[in-house]
Amino acid sequence: MTETLVSLWGAVRDRLRAAGVEQPVLDARLLLEAGAGVSRLDVATDPRRELSAAQIAAVEALAVRRIAREPVSHIIGKKAFWTLDLNVTSAVLTPRPETEFLVEVALQALPLTSPTRVLDLGVGSGAVLLALLAERALASGIGLDISVDALTVARGNAEMLKLDNRAGFHLGDWSASFAEQFDMVLSNPPYIPSAVIDTLAPEVSKHEPRVALDGGADGLDAYRAIVARLNDWLKPGGAFAFEVGRGQAAEVEALVTTAGFSLQPARADLAGIPRVVNGTRPV
Repeated sequence: MTETLVSLWGAVRDRLRAAGVEQPVLDARLLLEAGAGVSRLDVATDPRRELSAAQIAAVEALAVRRIAREPVSHIIGKKAFWTLDLNVTSAVLTPRPETEFLVEVALQALPLTSPTRVLDLGVGSGAVLLALLAERALASGIGLDISVDALTVARGNAEMLKLDNRAGFHLGDWSASFAEQFDMVLSNPPYIPSAVIDTLAPEVSKHEPRVALDGGADGLDAYRAIVARLNDWLKPGGAFAFEVGRGQAAEVEALVTTAGFSLQPARADLAGIPRVVNGTRPV
């Protein structure tokens, strides 16, 4: 049977939907484009283009992986975030739309017309740090991560985006020391309670790096460690912003205020969940 772009898209969509994939239409299109070597424009303007047997087989191989609930970002090796197209692997957390609120809050605190230094704790793919540097030409920064493989991905993304002249990367944990203090400290740390991880969707629980998910018994271990070192990393008058999980904002704010930092109102996401705890170190 002859397959066209649109017929194969529909067939893959139906199989993904039956497998419980959350966004079957979008994911089927991404797999079609990657497997068949076509663009979104090709699919839109020439939907009845016939596909070769090799193209069909390539799409089928990708579809089988997605039906097994491997994240589409790992399958195609890419994820859109902010205004960037990032390379991702199984070594890093796939950038989430809610993390764009962390970028928004950070940009509000970063000036356009003066140099600033940023520290991104748990840099992963580089998504947050590189999104900021892309928007602030005078900013530069360091991304910290405990994973050598994650830092390889982040460095590769910085080079691809031609931001490597302003982005440095450091291997270390929450106890890392630097020979400077920063104008801004950011983090999207692990915040899933340990016992919850295995109850999450297979894309997360089985395929994403546990070190980027596991926040300890109550999900707050990373915040405690970060807040304990924040005076060492952040300049007086400097700003901080942390992504938090559902129901965690008040507890993280309590950690911050107890340590003597000032707070701004938490930034809520589109679902109304307080998503970014942010504030400043008093001068």
